[in-house]
Amino acid sequence: MSSAPLPHIIFDLSRLMWRATRQSPTGIDRVELAYARHLIAAAPERLSFTGWWHRFALLPKAKAMDLVRILDEIWSGAGPASQDDAIALAGKLRRHAMLVGELPLYFHVSRLGQPMVYLHVSHYRLHRPRPLRRFKRRTDARMVFFVHDLIPISHAEHVAQGDDQEHVERMDAVAALADQVVVNTEGTAAALRRHFAEDGFSVPIAAVPLGIDLRAPARTAPQAATPYFICIATIESRKNHMLLLKVWERLAATLGDKTPRLVLAGRRGWKHEPVIETIAASPVLRTLVEEHSGISDAAMAGLLAGARALLYPTFAEGFGLPVVEAMALEVPVLCSDLPELREVGGTVPEFLDPHDPELWLRTILNYAQPHSPAAEAQCWRRQGWRPPSWEAHFAAVQPLIDGLQR
Repeated sequence: MSSAPLPHIIFDLSRLMWRATRQSPTGIDRVELAYARHLIAAAPERLSFTGWWHRFALLPKAKAMDLVRILDEIWSGAGPASQDDAIALAGKLRRHAMLVGELPLYFHVSRLGQPMVYLHVSHYRLHRPRPLRRFKRRTDARMVFFVHDLIPISHAEHVAQGDDQEHVERMDAVAALADQVVVNTEGTAAALRRHFAEDGFSVPIAAVPLGIDLRAPARTAPQAATPYFICIATIESRKNHMLLLKVWERLAATLGDKTPRLVLAGRRGWKHEPVIETIAASPVLRTLVEEHSGISDAAMAGLLAGARALLYPTFAEGFGLPVVEAMALEVPVLCSDLPELREVGGTVPEFLDPHDPELWLRTILNYAQPHSPAAEAQCWRRQGWRPPSWEAHFAAVQPLIDGLQR
């Protein structure tokens, strides 16, 4: 008896069309890129792309695949493509979506004559789901969504006004349309189940750890003449950079010219101004704090590998990709004591209260020592830890996409 055919996959590429102007990706950008790379490699013959740019449309497949390749080269630092290439190609895809609209998509679907699944992994425009409702009604497609976190709802003080309600609308759309939801941690899964239960919804949810893209530098990063710690995060209120600035002023008062540098690696986001203004107003911080933005994965891996430790004092997190990346590069981690970070970090990192600068100061002083006992102890704890991989992620997720597991 023959098995049912595998479904045709309609993959939403909207976020990459939007983010093509960026020199480096955020975590959600990385997820959409990783899914696109995987599908192009694993199921090219049963793959189509859609995108939203004022209108919802079927995208030219060759151009969509080219955008994935170009962004992969730019963001990884491993290829010849330029930012101008990405901007030009994304512009063509945006104009195409704006001009053609939905009708060619339905013509394309009718010609396929096979089951299909719509896959959306970025949250992009889910607060305006009418085109997706039409698509589900007209095609009877299964719909699979990736939910990264509920932070705009649970920590509304760290997002712009109105973003919390917009995220509620996104989750309402997921509850109404999803046949399957994938999330990054059991912590995110529990938060989403609670949110759905409040409105009487029940949707299958699978928690599958993300893979990582950073790879160890070609050669071991040399120890910097002046040691440094690194924080990899968008500069925004949720990431709690202000705690680090307070700590660094105290460090300078204690260590003088032996104070390690603080490297902030990440773009400037919502409410970044207090951080930048605090640095600018302090002669001490101006000499000790470096800001890096828009660097490739290759450059970021080198910067991270040379650090004394990763600092991650975030107030809330869905997964905490920098924590996993640092551990994979054998860099010690000092991070907030959050369930999601304990889930991905196991027993390895130093877990600290993000509201306790004194505790962070004492711990950083310990790790700043040339032969820190705490850092050596963390190295031993890391021996049994294995980094998550995209291969393992997609081995678990592809059957969910294809409807082979429920």
